[in-house]
Amino acid sequence: MLVLGVESSCDETSVAIVKDGKEVLANVINSQIKIHERFGGVVPEIASRHHVYQITLVFQEAFRVAGVKPEDIDLVAVTQGPGLIGSLLVGLNAAKTFAMMYNKPIIGVHHLAGHIYANAIEHEMKFPLIALLVSGGNTELIYMKDHFQFEIVGETLDDAVGEAYDKVARVVGLPYPGGPHVDRLAHLGCDSYHLPRVYLDDGSYNFSFSGLKSAVINLVHNLHQRNQDVNVNDLCASFQDSVTEVLVRKTLQLAKKDNIKNIIVAGGVSANKGLKERFLKEAPQDYNICIPSIKYCTDNAAMIAVAGYYQFKKDPTVADLTLNACASLELQSK
Repeated sequence: MLVLGVESSCDETSVAIVKDGKEVLANVINSQIKIHERFGGVVPEIASRHHVYQITLVFQEAFRVAGVKPEDIDLVAVTQGPGLIGSLLVGLNAAKTFAMMYNKPIIGVHHLAGHIYANAIEHEMKFPLIALLVSGGNTELIYMKDHFQFEIVGETLDDAVGEAYDKVARVVGLPYPGGPHVDRLAHLGCDSYHLPRVYLDDGSYNFSFSGLKSAVINLVHNLHQRNQDVNVNDLCASFQDSVTEVLVRKTLQLAKKDNIKNIIVAGGVSANKGLKERFLKEAPQDYNICIPSIKYCTDNAAMIAVAGYYQFKKDPTVADLTLNACASLELQSK
C-alpha cells in the first residue's frame, strides 16, 4: 500500500511516499528556518506564502525520488491540524487537488498522531505504551493501549517545552530555533545555577515551564544588574537539567504506576540529546525506550503517511473534498 503524505502545519513544506507504513520511498522537506530566523520565530503569513511557492515543487521531487507515478498511490494522508491555519490550508488544498485529479481516497491526519507514529518507521510500536510528546507547541503524556487509542494523562498548563527552549535561547542571545543551540551548549556546561524543578513531585502528570522560563529571565537580569557575567554554557546546562529531570521523572512515574515498559518519545524536542541521555540513564534496563532518528523528529510528511496508514487500517472511513483544516484540532481515538 503506497501512501502519499502531505505536511504543512507550520514552516516545513513536506511530501512523502511510504510503502506499507514502513518503507520510506521519499520524504522531501523544504524548510523555512532561514527565512524566519531574522524574526526570531515563525511569521504565519510569511510561512503560508512560502508553502504556496514550494508545494508543487516538493510534490514533483517526492515522486521523482520515489520513482513511482501518481497513479500508483493508494491513499492520500494530509495534516488536518493543529497548526497555523494558513499553512495547513496550503497542504490540505494541494492534497485534495491531487486526490480529485487521480481519484484517490483521502484522509485527514492529526499532526501529533504523526509525531507519535514517526516511531513506527524504525521501531515496532508495542502496546500498551506511554508516549511523551514534546514539541514547540505541545507537551503531553499519552497512554495508548492500541493503535489510534489516545488517552491524554498529563499536559503542560502553560508553555510547551519547545517554546521555553526558544525563549531561553533568545534571553542569552542564541539564534532561532533555540532548542538545538541550548542542547549543544548544555553539554559544555554544568548545572551550577540550580534552577527550579516545577511540578516535579506534585503528584500529577502535568507540566509547567512558564515559571522556569521566568526564573531564567530573572537570573540573567539580576546578574546584569550586578555587572556579573552569565556563564551561558552553565545556564543552558542548568535549564536543560531542570527540564529533562521533570519530563523523564514524570514519564517513568506513570510507567511504573501502570506497569508499562514501552515508552516512546515524539515531537521536535525528542531530537534533544540531553533528554535521550537521561531516559537511557534513568529508565530500568528492561524498559523499551523508542526515540525516532533526528530526521523524523521534526515536522515531516513521512510521519503523516505512516500515521495515515495505521489510521486507515484502524478505521477505513475516508473523507470527501469538504475536508477542512482546523488550527486547534483535538487528538481523537479511532
